[in-house]
Amino acid sequence: MDLLPVIILLATIALGVPVAYAIGAAGVSFFLFSGAMPPELFIQRMVSVTHSFPLLAVPLFVMTGVVMNYAGITRRMMAFAEAMTGHWVGGLAQVNVLLSTLLGGVSGSANADAAMQAKVLVPEMSRRGYDRAFSSVVTASSSIISVIIPPGIGLILYGFMGDVSIGRLFLAGIVPGILLCAAMMALVAVMARRLRLKPALDARMPWSDRLVTLRGAALALMVPFGIVIGIRFGFFTPTEAGGMAVMFAAIVGVIYRELKLRDLWPILQQTTQATAIVLLVICAANGFGYYMTWEQIPTAVTQAMLALTENPILLLLMINLLLVIVGMFIEGSAALILLTPILVPVIATVGIDPVHFGIVMVLNLTIAGVTPPLGTLMFTTCAITGVSIADFIKAALPFYALLFAMLLVLTFMPGISLWLPNLSMN
Repeated sequence: MDLLPVIILLATIALGVPVAYAIGAAGVSFFLFSGAMPPELFIQRMVSVTHSFPLLAVPLFVMTGVVMNYAGITRRMMAFAEAMTGHWVGGLAQVNVLLSTLLGGVSGSANADAAMQAKVLVPEMSRRGYDRAFSSVVTASSSIISVIIPPGIGLILYGFMGDVSIGRLFLAGIVPGILLCAAMMALVAVMARRLRLKPALDARMPWSDRLVTLRGAALALMVPFGIVIGIRFGFFTPTEAGGMAVMFAAIVGVIYRELKLRDLWPILQQTTQATAIVLLVICAANGFGYYMTWEQIPTAVTQAMLALTENPILLLLMINLLLVIVGMFIEGSAALILLTPILVPVIATVGIDPVHFGIVMVLNLTIAGVTPPLGTLMFTTCAITGVSIADFIKAALPFYALLFAMLLVLTFMPGISLWLPNLSMN
């Protein structure tokens, strides 16, 4: 077996080369030095993956989040979250967690969510006496929720790479997302009392005022439900749902009189930049995937893992450990694209549901984003808030315990993920 591409991949990542370039260099090395096929085939493999209709959902849902920011919907959702939880002890931290859950149905990206809240909420939390490291940890940790609330981009990538129903994945993420939100809000409540944090509001907001904020956010809150219902009843595919979400967000922005024609160019710019990063990794990974298929690496990995154990519980533990380690060094989307074609055949062999495994895998790799040494969510948040990595890690210890505990719960209680898709799609 030719392992030169694998060595090049690991070496370039260790040297700090961007993941897309590292994967591309590793893939092209096989075509250049193996002599088994013409190098031009690598370019063909890179380009061919962009012809996928399901993959079109990625830029569409990215664009939905950008449009909603310009349409003022994000600000209205934050006002609604504050109206509901701002009177609690540590109210702004609770707003942070709830807003991440609400934004999960908007942006679908943990990095986008963490960056936005680090810019908007953390300065206000600091002004009200919150420790900046604690605020940064809450921001980074709560953004993890957004990846499993539909329409999480990670779920789309997993469904595409693993040939798994994206509609079922969207449904499977709803209950785990709500449970993770509730668990994190409970932890924040305990931490807030220990740190003696003040509420964001002096008193509970009257229900009449809460209803005003709800009306402002109601149209945005309909997006994830509309997507799930539309897919469930066959009104549109997951890809078409992205187009519907963009159109709906634009209409809402016009209704609110905040979305202007001059916003079109920056919306297209931001969408293109965010999409290009993801698609470059996918294109490079498709060329690298051809090498893995040629060398039968997925088959070899499957046989090696099954030689160690065919017990589904032990296998899931082993895979979870592997994913945590990989996620510490490789950005979540890139790791997802690389590992999904390898691991899905493994779990299918022992009868693990690929939809359930998708939720576990996406959540696992995103949790790794807040862990050292190279967690992207950790670095993104700390770069914006100015908190040192050492202070972040120290403040994050209780959140690490919660996140890994919830990961184990979702891993070994598949009914939590599968109940809704089984109920709705039979």
